[in-house]
Amino acid sequence: MSFIKPNRREVMQYGGAAAIALSAGGAIAAPKKGGTLRMGKAHGQTTDSYDPGSHENGFMLDFTHTMNNYLTEVSASGDVVGELAESWEASEDAKTWTFKLRDASFHNDTKVTSADVIASIRHHMGEDSKSAAKPILEAITDIKAMGDDAVVFELESGNADFPFILTDYHLPIGPAKDGTVDWDAGIGAGPYMLEAFEPGVRATFKRFDGYWKPNSAHFDSVELLAIVDPAARTTALITGEVDAIDRVELKTVNLLKRRKNLNIETTDGTQHYTFVMNTTTGPYDDVNVRLALKHAINREELVDKILQGYGSVGNDHPIGRGQRFFAQELEQRSYDPDKAKFHMKEAGLDSLPVTLKSADAAFAGAVDAAVLFSESAAKAGIDMKIERVPNDGYWSNVWMQEPFCACYWGGRPTADWMFSTAYKGGVNWNDAYWTNDRFDSLLLEARSELDEGKRREMYAEMQGLVRDDGGTIVPMFAQYVFATSNKVAHAEQMGSNWDLDGGRWAERWWFA
Repeated sequence: MSFIKPNRREVMQYGGAAAIALSAGGAIAAPKKGGTLRMGKAHGQTTDSYDPGSHENGFMLDFTHTMNNYLTEVSASGDVVGELAESWEASEDAKTWTFKLRDASFHNDTKVTSADVIASIRHHMGEDSKSAAKPILEAITDIKAMGDDAVVFELESGNADFPFILTDYHLPIGPAKDGTVDWDAGIGAGPYMLEAFEPGVRATFKRFDGYWKPNSAHFDSVELLAIVDPAARTTALITGEVDAIDRVELKTVNLLKRRKNLNIETTDGTQHYTFVMNTTTGPYDDVNVRLALKHAINREELVDKILQGYGSVGNDHPIGRGQRFFAQELEQRSYDPDKAKFHMKEAGLDSLPVTLKSADAAFAGAVDAAVLFSESAAKAGIDMKIERVPNDGYWSNVWMQEPFCACYWGGRPTADWMFSTAYKGGVNWNDAYWTNDRFDSLLLEARSELDEGKRREMYAEMQGLVRDDGGTIVPMFAQYVFATSNKVAHAEQMGSNWDLDGGRWAERWWFA
């Protein structure tokens, strides 16, 4: 068995060394308690619910991180560290994982136990589960308690990335009763207690004084506001109605930079913007049509005009350049109208009329990006009609409902996690409805392969399969760009696994 205990970085994160940090103004200052931070989010819809398995947008990601804790978390440095799990052990074949729980309590003052962990994880498992986390938990064959303070997971095959999997934002730990969790009760073990929740509008929280994690949860309260319209979100920050916003509109970012009372923040990560085709519906069920569209998009133009340079070109797969198994050897796909015409001819087409549905709810500038796509595609003989649809309800009415639409992904810390969530045949969030037997076979093999070289080869082949056969166009990887009042302070290093300090801003930030 291999034993994992808190490392020096984790000790510093949760211990006294975290008391000295870089404030927003650039001066060294100790975090102080107090105030209400109001966050304006470019997400949120009226269909949002308490059930963490249903969470599908950035509002609910921040909602659950504010209220809940997980067995493990991704630290600001990108490492997996213990949260409710104090330590863990793995068998030599990485098929058996034992997690020792720390002394922590829920907001109702009951202690977190192994029964709570088991019920919380099992909520996402089983034949009838509709949870977005179901595919990443399918390898679990059994979960059992070792007393009240330890949990053992048995996997059907080894998975060296398993502690990372448990950081997924759909997998918070809630209080169990009779083997189930009542998520609608709104009780977690996180830094803040839920006071009110109006789906698609706002959520308010107050600090949980019994929170176990030192040097965190500095605000007295936080307010999460859904402000999907980018102009309204920017105005709210400028007028002081909110203290921070995500998804700064990049075409106006230079105007915000001129304001001395505001700070523009950026972090690199795995976030990527996509145009996704339903591969079970014509004409997208023809791989040559998919390749024609992939060659008909000008990636460099999108990075320059939509991201204003805050990002890099994508290669039609979801693994970022900074990730462990990124396939550097894959040729970068570029704009080539002649190749697009070739693939149209291979599909038996002289012309290709398609409709692309988009809204800025998909990503900031998504409608403009769709228009640029249509202009570059026209030079390849593709007649692309752009249909702008409402922001509200985009994720329930358009994404995975319409055959060709815009989307964004925050990415995942590991290749296995990203592929298992959105590319494995039949999983709930496979938004291209793509199935490739070779890909699915490699996914299982790579997960349990402990030879690093062999694993790298498998993930490279999988990236190639997604690029050349899949239904997802990945033209660009985007930096996270957000803005705060200069009253807001944070540590010098911020998490980049999600926007806004890994979605942990409520816990990690404070007022200077």
